[in-house]
Amino acid sequence: MSLKIRLARRGTKKRPFYQIVVADARAPRDGRFIEKIGTYNPMLGKDQKRYEIDVEAAKAWLAKGAQATDRVARFFDAEGLLKRAPRNNPEKAKPGKRAEERAAAKAQKAGESAEA
Repeated sequence: MSLKIRLARRGTKKRPFYQIVVADARAPRDGRFIEKIGTYNPMLGKDQKRYEIDVEAAKAWLAKGAQATDRVARFFDAEGLLKRAPRNNPEKAKPGKRAEERAAAKAQKAGESAEA
């Protein structure tokens, strides 16, 4: 049985609140879980701490082989439990084909007006 440490949504419509839970990877997001180890409230301001984690329980589950999802891994990285490598996708930052065509046309038009 593969275990995931992930977020389970609680709260109402447009007011999200999440529990950080240990669950079987096959279980639904908001379905059955094994243990609740923390909470995450994205509605709090950036100056407040948005998440609470039981560090000892998290260490124990990581030692048993549970895999943290990306968002939970960010929290664990901030707490010093897990090292998360930053992601880098330089292809995503490149403009699309049509945007490149528009930029080339604009540069050509600017070059023509500079000659005149």
